[in-house]
Amino acid sequence: MQNEDFTIRPSGGGVGAFVENVDLSLGVTDQARDRLRQTLGEHGVLFFRDQTLTPDEHVTLAERFGTINVNRFFGAVESHPMIAEVRKEPDQQTNIGGGWHTDHSYDEEPAMGSILLARETPPTGGDTLFANMYAAYENLSDGLKQTLEGLKAVHSSRHVFGANSRYKQEGADLSDRFGNEAAATQDSVHPAVISHPISGKKALYVNPGFTLRFDGWTDAESAPLLQMLYAHAAKPEHTYRFQWAPGSIAFWDNRATWHYALNDYHGSRRLMHRITVEGGKLAA
Repeated sequence: MQNEDFTIRPSGGGVGAFVENVDLSLGVTDQARDRLRQTLGEHGVLFFRDQTLTPDEHVTLAERFGTINVNRFFGAVESHPMIAEVRKEPDQQTNIGGGWHTDHSYDEEPAMGSILLARETPPTGGDTLFANMYAAYENLSDGLKQTLEGLKAVHSSRHVFGANSRYKQEGADLSDRFGNEAAATQDSVHPAVISHPISGKKALYVNPGFTLRFDGWTDAESAPLLQMLYAHAAKPEHTYRFQWAPGSIAFWDNRATWHYALNDYHGSRRLMHRITVEGGKLAA
């Protein structure tokens, strides 16, 4: 049967697993999809090598896991509006995703995850770091877990993608890759610790990219605790550094992980195709 005999190999780092002996261009059966979904929920991110998906096959694969979220802010691949283009040209200094974040936490129903496919990669550099929010929660003290119980956090898209975004304030060269700033009106409130929809495990759900403060707290009151949680979650023992090559895929779950695209390949081109899959409302 199509891709039902694949093997799972944990990354050996703090998060993620490699899926081997699979050709995703052949499609996935219901049985294979369900196994991949459960594995994604357990490990947070799935890594694939040497895949040869066309854009249409990329879309078909994503649709096996849910409805596609058409990105409001990224440029799209020509003729395939459901595929966002994550690109950096040799003469550009700023990359997309160059800091720890969780995609779409600003939405009331955050996206489940994304399937990112490498089309062109630099000779060196351009890796992506992933961090495990299950482990981040599990390795907190009992006292801090108790403190976080019942807390909610406020998330927003405005300061990242809006007219007064930090990128604009810093003069970043993203104008050809980001757009639609008037659509950056999303604000949401989610539990600071969620029960993961697939695994049922508890995961820390705040992130440096989109979280503003704890609900009912001021920015100043929130900052010390948030900064401590961010430093804790990004500890090396919670992370894995994925090295890309053309045909590599990372399929991550936003509810269980953070990610960080390293910007260490100035003078080289990097082109990735990303499809994001819708999720749902999160619960403590």
